[in-house]
Amino acid sequence: MLYGIFAVLGAALLVLDQWVKNWITVHLPLGETMPFLPGLVELRTVHNYGAAWSSFSGQRWLLLIVTGGIVLAVAWVLVRRIVRHPVGVAACFLILSGGIGNIIDRLRLGYVVDMFQLEFWQSYPVFNVADICIVSGCLLGAVYYLWLYEKYDKKEREHGEKNTPST
Repeated sequence: MLYGIFAVLGAALLVLDQWVKNWITVHLPLGETMPFLPGLVELRTVHNYGAAWSSFSGQRWLLLIVTGGIVLAVAWVLVRRIVRHPVGVAACFLILSGGIGNIIDRLRLGYVVDMFQLEFWQSYPVFNVADICIVSGCLLGAVYYLWLYEKYDKKEREHGEKNTPST
């Protein structure tokens, strides 16, 4: 049930990400700005051919492979039910939503559409809904791992049991 709820929320965030990217592309020419939350965030259409801060710019296939690998690893963790605590499950689905959203852009367009610019921190990169999901998922994942994993999801070994499975 928990996985189903977070899967639906993750899918909704993926749809929101793609809708916002489409809306911004249609309504705001490349490089133009528009107020969103005055004094905090403005909308700016940017085509990002790299990752954060345009790192690995032009490395489309490398970014697709790395992002795809991370998405597959997180999906594997969910399928194997390695993470069962709600905070960890939420973190995984946020990372999946954001990763898939940016993969769709890279496959379809060759770049990622970004639109949120912090007005109070001009050197911070322009980002999108998928990026918000990824960063939120990573932060939530860190909280889960640091404070909840040991107590709720870590599999305990019996005293004297080896690290490798017995044959």
